Amino acid sequence: MLATEYRRHGGYEELRLVERPAGAATDGQASVSLTYAEVSPADNTIRAGRMDASLHRAPPLVPGGGGVGRIVDPGATGLTEGTRVVVGGGGLGWCTDGTWREQLTANADQLIRVPDGVTDEAACALFAGAGYSTAYLVLTRVAGVRAGCSVLAPGIGGSVGMGAVEVARELGASLTLTTASRTDKAEQARAAGHQHVIDLSRESLADGVARITDGRGVDIVVDGVAGPLLGECLASLAHGGIYVGVGYAGGIQGTVNITDLIWKNATACGYTFTTTPPDVARAARVTLLEWLDAGRINPVVARVLPLEQAAEAQRHLIEDRPFGRVLLSMDR
Repeated sequence: MLATEYRRHGGYEELRLVERPAGAATDGQASVSLTYAEVSPADNTIRAGRMDASLHRAPPLVPGGGGVGRIVDPGATGLTEGTRVVVGGGGLGWCTDGTWREQLTANADQLIRVPDGVTDEAACALFAGAGYSTAYLVLTRVAGVRAGCSVLAPGIGGSVGMGAVEVARELGASLTLTTASRTDKAEQARAAGHQHVIDLSRESLADGVARITDGRGVDIVVDGVAGPLLGECLASLAHGGIYVGVGYAGGIQGTVNITDLIWKNATACGYTFTTTPPDVARAARVTLLEWLDAGRINPVVARVLPLEQAAEAQRHLIEDRPFGRVLLSMDR
């Protein structure tokens, strides 16, 4: 089978297409022939050597935290040959070889059946970058979203921004706000049905939030951007609001006015999947697939490239910052 791997940390050029033996379905695992694989910022961070070495396996490593495919050998999992499944979890792309390959073996708890009404591409886009899953778990387990509340999720083009806006609406938020770094992305977002998009090329995040909320601020911030927006996210909180940091697409450092926390009696915390029991995370993914099947959420796909163009797919996601997900296709 073909796979894309890197043998040392470095730039996109370290990603190479190689031939690898296909694994057999053993020890309760199923063999899956992949059709699509996700491309995420985490893949780039690990490959570039910018993540704590204790959190991932040393190279050589196949990136890819998730994908979609068909079971070709169910092994002893109790699943059926030909079943379409989402593949994720278990440290894929971090601690074990990931999904940037034509075939893999996975445990039964890493596989979720794709509903008949959902395409492989849509299912892969739903979990690419873990934005929708992160949003669902943060809003239900950390931030305590409630009917009628307001939610800000910066970066509508990214997985967290888009996921949090859509999930918050489904969970009862009456007002959802987001940002776009460019006017064209803001227009794309509005055309996709996102009403309150702050165009950061025309006004600041804090000014936009004040304008939309009549100066009140928002109850919850789910922030996958951070960097220079961190301080403005905290300044945009309403009294008693909660800020949850889940990513740092904009950078790892920002300037904060501590009074935005103190005077507003606000709460700030971080979130990673390690704080969520695996069965809870799986249940969230099942729910999201059901929502996708029902047309309640719509993950946008910006671009699909073949496996052999994995380096360009990664560069496009990181540098061009498209509106929507970037996927790899195994169809040659």
